[in-house]
Amino acid sequence: MGQAYLTDYFYIAGFTVIGVVFVSVVLLTSKLLRPNKPSPEKLSPYECGEVPIGEPWVQFHIRYYVFALLFVIFDIETVFLYPWALVYKRLGLFAFVEMFVFLAVLAAGLIYAWRKGALRWA
Repeated sequence: MGQAYLTDYFYIAGFTVIGVVFVSVVLLTSKLLRPNKPSPEKLSPYECGEVPIGEPWVQFHIRYYVFALLFVIFDIETVFLYPWALVYKRLGLFAFVEMFVFLAVLAAGLIYAWRKGALRWA
């Protein structure tokens, strides 16, 4: 049974290598074959056909990034929580305690972010 798992991992590694080589070859080929004639009009930023106003590099407040990161973290929590809930009865008490610890750590992070004001949008 162990040999079958090892063979499966070799297949996964082989497909990963083939995928990386394929993407690299396609990107290198397209870079070599594409025309490269930059002009000031091609190098200007495109904003839906409108003339750009102001600088193209605008600095955003860090709060937007923190808010998005918190959303991703709690979205991933849902991804882990759903399969656990489907097989909860088969896993037993150990899995319940482990998921409780997982949720407690995430709740502590949420409380910390809340107290620091990271959840206030404006």
